[in-house]
Amino acid sequence: MTNFADDTKRQIQKLFYIGDAALEDQQKLEQLANVKASLETRYSTGKVCREDGECLSLEPDLVRIMATSRDYGELLWAWQGWRDAVGPSAKEDYKLYVELKNEAAVANVSDQPDCGAYWRSWYETDDLQDQVERLYNELSPLYVQLHAFVRRKLFNEYGPDKIDLRGPIPAHLLGNMWAQSWGNLLDLAIPYPDVPSIDVTPSLVSQGYDALRMFKTSEEFFTSLGLIEMPEEFWEKSMIEKPDDGREVVCHASAWDFYNGIDFRIKQCTDITGFYFEVIHHEMGHIEYYLQYKDLPVVYRRGANPGFHEAVGDVLALSVTTPKHLHAVGLLDELVDDSKTDLNYLMAKAMDKIAFLPFGYLMDQWRWSVFAGDTLPEDYNTKWWELRTKYQGVKPPVPRTANDFDPAAKYHIPSGVPYIRYFISSILQYQFHEALCRESGHEGPLHKCDIYRSTAAGTKLGDMLKLGSSKPWPDALEAITGSRDMSAKPLIQFFQPLIDWLEEQNRMNGDVIGWDENAATMAPMTTDRGNTFSSSSCMVIVSIITLIFLKP
Repeated sequence: MTNFADDTKRQIQKLFYIGDAALEDQQKLEQLANVKASLETRYSTGKVCREDGECLSLEPDLVRIMATSRDYGELLWAWQGWRDAVGPSAKEDYKLYVELKNEAAVANVSDQPDCGAYWRSWYETDDLQDQVERLYNELSPLYVQLHAFVRRKLFNEYGPDKIDLRGPIPAHLLGNMWAQSWGNLLDLAIPYPDVPSIDVTPSLVSQGYDALRMFKTSEEFFTSLGLIEMPEEFWEKSMIEKPDDGREVVCHASAWDFYNGIDFRIKQCTDITGFYFEVIHHEMGHIEYYLQYKDLPVVYRRGANPGFHEAVGDVLALSVTTPKHLHAVGLLDELVDDSKTDLNYLMAKAMDKIAFLPFGYLMDQWRWSVFAGDTLPEDYNTKWWELRTKYQGVKPPVPRTANDFDPAAKYHIPSGVPYIRYFISSILQYQFHEALCRESGHEGPLHKCDIYRSTAAGTKLGDMLKLGSSKPWPDALEAITGSRDMSAKPLIQFFQPLIDWLEEQNRMNGDVIGWDENAATMAPMTTDRGNTFSSSSCMVIVSIITLIFLKP
C-alpha cells in the first residue's frame, strides 16, 4: 500500500477489520453466533423467584429493589438471586466464547495475540493500558475520599455488625445491582439536606412537559450553539415514548445511525423526570455526532475512538444540569449561588461520576486478563473479586465459589461489549468541558459553566465532530482541547470544592481512607479444590498521603 495516499491507506486498513467474520471456518462462526445468543438470552430472560412463586426480572423489578430498599436482607436476596440465576450456567458458554473470540481476533490482525489486544488496537496506540493506569492513579484519591464518606453513612444506617469502618463495603448496599453508581444513596450522602433541591421533575410536570417538548428543548440547546438541527426523519421515526399498543419493546435509551445520511433515530421510553431530561441531551449528543460526520466515507462514520461518542453525550449534560442552565430554560425559578447548593450539586454528580471510575477501569482489566490466558476458567470468579476489592473497595456479602460466575451478572460481559470506553469517556468529557467553557468565555469555577448559546463553543465542538474517525484520536482531541494527551486534571478541577469538603469531613470523623487489608471483612472465597482465597491478596490501603497529588 506504499503507493497510496495516507487517507486511502487509512480507509483500506479499516476495511481489513471485519470482526467475527474473520473466522473462515463456517462451523466455528455459527458456533460463536450461537454461544453469544445463549449468553445474551440467559441474561435478558433471567428471573429471581420468591418463595411464594412470584418471579422478578432484572428490569424494572430487581433494579427497583436495589435502588429503593434499605432492608439488608431484601437487598441480599436480590443481589445473590440475580447472580445465582445468570452466573453459574453461563460459565461453560463463556469459556467457549473466549476461545472463539481469540481465534477471530488473530484472524483479523495477525499481530494481535488475543481479543483483548484486538479491542485495544482500536485506540491506535501501543500504550493504552499504561495510559488508563496513569489516569486511574491520578483519580483514585478522589474515589477513596468518597468511599470513606459513603461507608460512614452506611455504617450509620446499618450498624457495626454490617459495616466495618476499616474494610470494604458489602457490594449490595450501594443502591445499584453492580455498585457502579451510588446515586440512589444521595439522600444519605447529601451535604446539606435542608437546602432546596435542584431536581426539575416537579417543574417539568407542573409546566406540562411531555416527551416531545423535552426533546425539542434539547434540540434548542444544540441549535443555540450553531450546531445542526434534527432532520425531519428523526421526528417521524424515533421512538421517544413507550408504545401504548401492547408491544413489548426494549426501553433502554439508545441512539441509531442507519448510515444513509438521512435516517437517525433515538429509541427510549421517556418519563417526565429530571433524569430523563439529562438522558435526552446525552442521546441527542450521539445524534449530533452522527449528523456532523454523515458525509464522510462509511468507514470513518464513528467516534475518533470508542470513548469519544459517550464523552460527547456527557459533556453536553454537564452544561444542561447546572442550576444556571436550568434557570435559563425556565425549569428553576430561582438561581441560588452559594457554596451549599454547589456542594449538593457536586455530590449528586460525584455519586454517579466518581463512584463509577474504578468499575469502569476494572471491567476490561478482568477481560483482558481472561483473553490473554492469564486468568484461567477455574479462577474467573476469584480474579473478578480480586479486582473489585482492590479498585472499588467492595466485597461480596456472601461467600462466592469458583463455581459462581459473577461477571455474567453485568450486561456488557455476556453481550461482549468492550467497557474501557466508558472509563475513557469519564476523562474526556471533562477535558472537552474545560475547553468549550474556555472557548465560550466562561470565568469562574468549572462546575458552574454552561455553554448554552455560545456559538464559539459550538464551532469548536462541531469542527471536532466532523472528523469522525478520519484522523487518529489524538488529532481530534487536539482539535478541541489543544492537547494530544488525555488528562484527569479537568475532572479534578471540576470536583475540587467537593474534594476539599470530603477531606475535612473524613478528617473530622477520624475515618480510615481506603480499606485495611487487616480488616477481616472479606467473605471467604472457596475454590473447587477446597482452598480458601485469601482476602489479603486483593485488599489495598490507600494512604492519605496520596492526596497530595490532588493539589495544583
